[in-house]
Amino acid sequence: MLYKTKGIVLNHLKYGDTSLVTTIYTEIFGRKTFLVQGVYGRKGKFRPTFFQPLTLLNLDVYINPKRDLQRIKEVAIECPFHSIPFTTIKSAVSLFVAEVLYKTLKEEEANPAMFDFLFHAIQLFDIKDSGSANFHLVFLLNLTKHLGFYPQDNYSEANCIFDPANGYFNAFLASSGDGKQKYISALFHQLMNVTFDGMEQPAMNHQTRNALLNLIIEYYNHHHGGLSTLNSLPVLQSIFGD
Repeated sequence: MLYKTKGIVLNHLKYGDTSLVTTIYTEIFGRKTFLVQGVYGRKGKFRPTFFQPLTLLNLDVYINPKRDLQRIKEVAIECPFHSIPFTTIKSAVSLFVAEVLYKTLKEEEANPAMFDFLFHAIQLFDIKDSGSANFHLVFLLNLTKHLGFYPQDNYSEANCIFDPANGYFNAFLASSGDGKQKYISALFHQLMNVTFDGMEQPAMNHQTRNALLNLIIEYYNHHHGGLSTLNSLPVLQSIFGD
């Protein structure tokens, strides 16, 4: 059957000399994997740039539930990027976000709320000039709402250290925690109340940003898993290095 759908590219791998296999999170089917032939040939119908991570597409696709690899009839870029491929920070962040999505989005069924969240977050990331360095942090926390494990925001003077294993701020840990843990936990609390429109805050240096990212990843691994090995993480951390 032939269907029209929007899609968000999660990754692609070269297949043979001229083809590729790409995983796309689609609006009406969820996660799907496609074999695209002739991409790298002289007479290829589709360009490799269509399948870069987080590219927003309009697709005409053949879906056969009995096959692991689906086919694409037509593809066009829905929203051309103006900044993501052309800035070092945004490119690194986009590769990281795409890898996280590739490892966390497994369902092969429609999830309109998830798709709309992803689509509009990526659009906003591309057009915003400020706050890019914090986008992945805000994004990861907001993504937990759609994945079903958003942390409890019970932060207080007593409950001042975030416990990633239990998903809330812990008073017992606060009794033995150091100043750095309390500072990172306070930023975690602030970040829970930040929108994409205001992601310039909280202000932090690169070392603090990396520490906060590590805490969020630890939280993911306790409650969802799959992020223990992220190939894009060292690149991202090097860009946000001191």
